[in-house]
Amino acid sequence: MNKARKELAERLKDIDVVIEMLDARLPASSANPMIAAMTRSKPSLKILNKQDLADPAITALWLDYYERRPGTRAIALDAGERAPTQRLITACRELAPGRGGLEKPLRVLICGIPNVGKSTLINSLTGRRIAKTGNEPGITKGQQRILLADDFELVDTPGMLWPKIIVEQGGYNLAASGAVGRNAMDEEEVALELVAYLMKHYFVELEERYKIEDMRDCQDFVVMEAIGRKRGAMLGGGRVNIQKTAEIILTDFRAGSIGRLTLERPDEWVRWEKIAREVEAQRQIEREAHRLERQGKSAEAAGQPAPERKPGGRRRR
Repeated sequence: MNKARKELAERLKDIDVVIEMLDARLPASSANPMIAAMTRSKPSLKILNKQDLADPAITALWLDYYERRPGTRAIALDAGERAPTQRLITACRELAPGRGGLEKPLRVLICGIPNVGKSTLINSLTGRRIAKTGNEPGITKGQQRILLADDFELVDTPGMLWPKIIVEQGGYNLAASGAVGRNAMDEEEVALELVAYLMKHYFVELEERYKIEDMRDCQDFVVMEAIGRKRGAMLGGGRVNIQKTAEIILTDFRAGSIGRLTLERPDEWVRWEKIAREVEAQRQIEREAHRLERQGKSAEAAGQPAPERKPGGRRRR
């Protein structure tokens, strides 16, 4: 990931437009804040991929959310959509009207998190298999250049995650989608969070998929156990196999078997992100206080005067 980040920073110098592929079921969770920081000065095209798996009404809200940003366009696609090339090229040309022709070819970089469907889209754009695809993250290993027109060059990059996920709900959503490896988060906990969200927004779809009745007011773990019983995920003594149940629920979500679902709305994400930043700011304050406390104890152990505190709790020597 560090190597890919350095390569991206170097490549951006010659790039006119940045395409970021997002998962339409979790647009904000699948947006890489590291890429956003590195490409802030570049026109941006947001592709909400896998729209066929997402709630169309919520996808419309997200498209409007991104379209209201300056220098940004947004379109929704299926990764395997036939002939999406013209839509993509047109959107990029609108974002960089001063580029075009053989003397000033339009250079576009496409990026996104692992397993978001970028390689499948590139194969659809070119009409041939030039990018490896798969259900596991990390398939694309290096950058490659693709000519979509005589004056339109597309640069592909490996999928990148960022070092620390700040928004807790975003981490659960990424894990539910399969964007992070199975060992990154506990599958039982991820499935339980998924069930809780679906009970709030998509209980009818949940009820129809797993044939559970009269459970709208039940706790999420009770509903999860009921799903396990309905699907025969059992252990000895009549106990539910929660791990197997979690795998069933996550597999069904990723395949779209429960229905067209979206795990976040723009207003929810704004609220989640605000809370996450407040929590992170408090953690920073606590870490600094602990650091200063250790510094003071070390000074006292060495026979030196402890640093004096400034007003507000900070110390000075």
